[in-house]
Amino acid sequence: MTVAVAPPNQLHRGYWTVDTIDLGQARELVARLHYAGGGSNTATFRHGLFRQWDWPFQPMGAAWWIPPTRTAAEASTSGDWRRVLALSRFVLDPLVPKNGASFLLSRSVRLINRTGDWDVLVTYADEWQGHTGTMYLAAGWEYVGKTKPERVYVLNGRMVARKAGPHTRTHAEMLALGAECVGSFAKHKFRLVLARAAA
Repeated sequence: MTVAVAPPNQLHRGYWTVDTIDLGQARELVARLHYAGGGSNTATFRHGLFRQWDWPFQPMGAAWWIPPTRTAAEASTSGDWRRVLALSRFVLDPLVPKNGASFLLSRSVRLINRTGDWDVLVTYADEWQGHTGTMYLAAGWEYVGKTKPERVYVLNGRMVARKAGPHTRTHAEMLALGAECVGSFAKHKFRLVLARAAA
């Protein structure tokens, strides 16, 4: 009997799965692997990438989805802005094979689409980090251009958001926190119209 084995740098789909993870698991991965060092206090969906023998305790990647701001949502659809969802954080352990990103993304999108609650997904690739969004284009997402450049602040080696709950901190308030402004950067924006909505 011959067993198909993926090359060492390729993810073998039969040995991996994507499933819901709790907020604590998502936060641990993002704190360890994402340049922002953290995320929002809530999530609409949190999907983790597991080796099947590690499920459900040791995710090796996470896709963290939240509603975007109303302005961003309205700019992404001609329909109901409340049916737009944003990929806020996406991380993978360095040990995950190179096609693990597309595996996690496609299965996360599939799980969202099954609910029937969302029409459009959006995400961003951060120029500050040199990201171009190649993965999203390869997955069939539509490139919709660059956002307006915004100041980026760093504190203790991690990015600090200007938004704190309902309040958006001013430049002076960010500096008062001890944060350093490292420049102004745009993001590449991508959109995916879900099959259910397009039908």
